[in-house]
Amino acid sequence: MTWLLRTSSSRVFALAAMAMCVCGGAVNGRFEIVSSQNPEVRKHSDYSGIVVWLEPLNGAAPVAPRKKVEMVQKGKRFTPHILAIPVGSTIDFPNLDPIFHNAFSNYDGQIFDVGLYPPGTSRSVPFRREGIVRIFCNIHPTMSAVVVVVKSPYSAVSGKSGEFSMADVAPGSYRLRVFHERATQQTLDALTRTVEVSGDLDLPRITVSESGYLLLPHKNKYGKDYPPADGATYSGIKP
Repeated sequence: MTWLLRTSSSRVFALAAMAMCVCGGAVNGRFEIVSSQNPEVRKHSDYSGIVVWLEPLNGAAPVAPRKKVEMVQKGKRFTPHILAIPVGSTIDFPNLDPIFHNAFSNYDGQIFDVGLYPPGTSRSVPFRREGIVRIFCNIHPTMSAVVVVVKSPYSAVSGKSGEFSMADVAPGSYRLRVFHERATQQTLDALTRTVEVSGDLDLPRITVSESGYLLLPHKNKYGKDYPPADGATYSGIKP
């Protein structure tokens, strides 16, 4: 009987040790932006809105829990301007302006159109596949946002200082991916790298160049140019 108790205790300690071994670490880093035309960036006062995520190289990533988050429409802006969410998450688009809005996206990451809806109401959109989703308002051409939908549970968006952190990353080999809306695809591809996680990891500073980026006007949801005036009202009638 005593021997059996010892065996049971040994198993408990062994399992505890195994659990300790697979505990995740924090992956921390900082971005800086160069070759920018943005005045806040040029003053080194705003490096926010850069998305970073980890893709496992050996085996599938743990299933990321689905989220339900808000992207508020207020002052003819989407807030937050940049979001990173796991596949299967839902975004609510509450209209807090005294005017109508119509959020939509024609990008492959997620094609949707919530339609015209009045102040004080909201619409929800599920994001079922990974990709880069650029979001606009069909009434107000100055409104834009980006949602990065990832399969990985490990993602972060940089703050103004450029810092980011991904917590509880399981030990293993990962491909680190970066998205910045004012960087070319060639620049983003060059930032991809492999990282090994065995505990807390502080990455070297990552420099993102905005060289070669051109801000081009986008079309409305019908693929046509917006009218010259950014009006506060909208008939909702398809042209």
